[in-house]
Amino acid sequence: MLKPANSYAEIHREFAWRIPERYNMGVDVCDKWAACEPQRLALIHVTDQGETRYTFGELRTLSNRLANLLRGSGIAQGDRVAILLPQAPETAIGHIATHKLGAISIPLFTLFGEEALAYRLENSGASAVITNAEGAARLHALRERLPALQHVFSIDGAAHGARDLHAELPTQSDQFTPVDTLADDPAVLIYTSGTTGQPKGALHAHRVLLGHLPGVEISHDFFPQPGDRIWTPADWAWIGGLLDVLMPALHHGVPVVVRRFEKFSAEAAFALLQDYAVRNAFIPPTALKMMRAIPDARQRWKLQMRSIASGGESLGAGLLDWGRATFGLTINEFYGQTECNMLVSSCARLEPARPGHMGRAVPGHTLAIVDARGTVLPPGTHGNIAVRRPDPVMFLGYWQNPQATAAKFAGDWLLTGDIGVQDEDGRFSFVGRDDDVITSSGYRIGPGEIEDCLLGHPDIQLAAVVGKPDAQRTEIVKAYVVLKPGVPPGDALVKDIQHWVRSRLAAHEYPREVAFLEALPMTTTGKIIRGQLRKQAMDEAAGQ
Repeated sequence: MLKPANSYAEIHREFAWRIPERYNMGVDVCDKWAACEPQRLALIHVTDQGETRYTFGELRTLSNRLANLLRGSGIAQGDRVAILLPQAPETAIGHIATHKLGAISIPLFTLFGEEALAYRLENSGASAVITNAEGAARLHALRERLPALQHVFSIDGAAHGARDLHAELPTQSDQFTPVDTLADDPAVLIYTSGTTGQPKGALHAHRVLLGHLPGVEISHDFFPQPGDRIWTPADWAWIGGLLDVLMPALHHGVPVVVRRFEKFSAEAAFALLQDYAVRNAFIPPTALKMMRAIPDARQRWKLQMRSIASGGESLGAGLLDWGRATFGLTINEFYGQTECNMLVSSCARLEPARPGHMGRAVPGHTLAIVDARGTVLPPGTHGNIAVRRPDPVMFLGYWQNPQATAAKFAGDWLLTGDIGVQDEDGRFSFVGRDDDVITSSGYRIGPGEIEDCLLGHPDIQLAAVVGKPDAQRTEIVKAYVVLKPGVPPGDALVKDIQHWVRSRLAAHEYPREVAFLEALPMTTTGKIIRGQLRKQAMDEAAGQ
């Protein structure tokens, strides 16, 4: 959608949405290419046993067979089909087939326990689940609680009440006429992280993919370019994996490397980037921080990266400098959320990155910093990051929750719930979630800058900062840190960490308390659950 240009101003001036009235995401990412270039490479599935390659023609055949299987099982337009799989060809095929059928796909994390699965499947009224043996076993114990769930298909064969997906697919026709959907028809239901309260299902239309494209293209320095090949360690059950990588790449006909490590390994990630000539990657900040702990990566692996995008947590100067030294490029930062994604991005091709700034509004999206009533605030003022409707990437609403949907808006502004600031030149900075902001001695302190500073300390691997209730200061800054292997905790290290921050930031921002943890609480998407740490700090304060 984006035309190459020399400045943000030029891109914004030339940009216009092209959203057709009728549009189907499954047709776009699969059948479009299969019709003209059936042998074009679509997926490279990498496992411990080797690799398997899939062309767009093969994706069309398999997704057509699956769509016929689902239809023959009673799944109709508007029904919900959950996909409980890691990165795998069947994950992509499951979404494509569901969309061509006009049904609604629900990406689910394989890390979900029984209660998390039961809530989402019951709330959505899912009629079918595509999963593996492990998922089928978990679902078997839940079937009595899920009256709407009629079919479970397993890619690992018939077991635990599941049907054998690969045994049934060859019995289906490879011809299927996709449902002629409107661009505004529902296509995918993605549940929020649920870090506070029960997760909500964000319902998106087929047009959500088109809404993502400008942000994907600009965050990867005008994606695609000849020879591009993309990978992400992020699970495709997260909007960042599914709609920031898999679907946009297939839309553009760019091969996707399919590899989800059971446990992320920085060395394995570097080896994969080298061995499969990956040119583009979406790597969440947590994974980047783990990769940064490898001191000699540039010497050990021959990398051919053209672009790296990252989002979910703020990047700082340390990660940006490391990225340049290791990959020979500037990591682009982007911002969005499940309900409205890929809204802000930096782009190294257009201007140098500014540490602490996420970037500018992506062409096609109107953003501002507003107060709770939707009043636009002047530059330099902290407030709610908001996006104006209508917008192609914006959700249709929360599933069966009109009250929560209405509460998400102030007039025509969708309130992200994230606190940020916009400078005079239009660049946005992320301060934190509304409940992440720390109030200490009259100062409002965002955790991101302090965490970035802490990560520059030679002994710290991961860090999270929250406010701890304090009678005198309202709150104090408390840091929870994970040390690098072999580094012993102790009072001397606490003092050194405090001095490190105080001497680099400000006296009111240094952590008055430091706690050492073996691991930080994380969501399944790799974001720090600061709410859990805040509760821990509150419990500590109450017990003092």
